[in-house]
Amino acid sequence: MTVFLSYLLLGLSLSAPIGPINAAQLDKGIKHGFWHSWMFGIGAAFADVFYMVLVYLGVVHFLNTPFMQTFLWLFGAFVLIYSGFESIMNAGKVTISQARNEDSIPKTMFAGFVLSVSNPMTILFWLGIYGSILVKTAADDDGTGHILLYSFAVIAGVLIWDFIMATLGSIFRKYLNQKALSTISILSGLSLMIFGIYFALRALALLYPLVF
Repeated sequence: MTVFLSYLLLGLSLSAPIGPINAAQLDKGIKHGFWHSWMFGIGAAFADVFYMVLVYLGVVHFLNTPFMQTFLWLFGAFVLIYSGFESIMNAGKVTISQARNEDSIPKTMFAGFVLSVSNPMTILFWLGIYGSILVKTAADDDGTGHILLYSFAVIAGVLIWDFIMATLGSIFRKYLNQKALSTISILSGLSLMIFGIYFALRALALLYPLVF
């Protein structure tokens, strides 16, 4: 039980640092309410599970190639910059009352999945963290059952954090006016674009190591 809780805390601590997923999920909660925000987080969690499966199947070696890393950084940069730009452009067009019916739940989940699955940090995170879990479990001779248990604990921690973020977004939503909503949309968009630029620089560093 103690080991399970430690991996649960691992999932919480790994989800907590502010990044593009947290920024986008909080923005969803403020604009659309609790359920849209939480479903966005659930969609992002599906991306986590997807990469966990890839690491478990040994695809880590393919993803570690310079070509794939460069492609992933560039693709992630495109998704984040585009999402950020769209958020800024639509900042003055969405009101809290209108936002409620703007996006469907499945569309929101898919948006969370795409943003997370295209985030190179998600990939590198699972390559490092989940790879370590597999190595440790194999070294302890705990078997496949324990691997699944620890994996479930990490994902449970991620889902708990998603619930917290969705709750915070829905609480903030109750106290915001139109001006505050537009400001948050702009700040969220800028945050996503900054992460996107960082990802683009990482890709350029791989392409031109002597320059960057």
